[in-house]
Amino acid sequence: MSPPAPNRFRWAWWLLAYAALGLGIIGVAVPGLPTVPFVLLSAYAAARGSQRLHGWLLANRRFGPMIRDWQAHGAVGAGAKRAAIASMAVAAVVMLLTAPRIWMAATGISIMAVVAVWLWRRPEPPH
Repeated sequence: MSPPAPNRFRWAWWLLAYAALGLGIIGVAVPGLPTVPFVLLSAYAAARGSQRLHGWLLANRRFGPMIRDWQAHGAVGAGAKRAAIASMAVAAVVMLLTAPRIWMAATGISIMAVVAVWLWRRPEPPH
């Protein structure tokens, strides 16, 4: 882990950590809004801006193992991968049904497809 950021940026890291965590929590219930990347971003920012939040995230029974797997191995569990890709598939269908122009839906779906391929290719935790 890198050393804490200089004090002048600590507030920005703190703000990013809490904002990302909030989006990650909202992502649990909203299809298409991913949880895992926002929680990982929150942990990254918290390590630089809020040691208390970082410690809480690492100790959290839901988020802690996921964060530790990412920090140690760059790994994402199979269940998280499946949930993220299923969520993106639901979001893609919603986009196809509601987008005013097909190119708008195609743009979002293309981005989600790239993210899904990248995510699926991540290693899984060794345990």
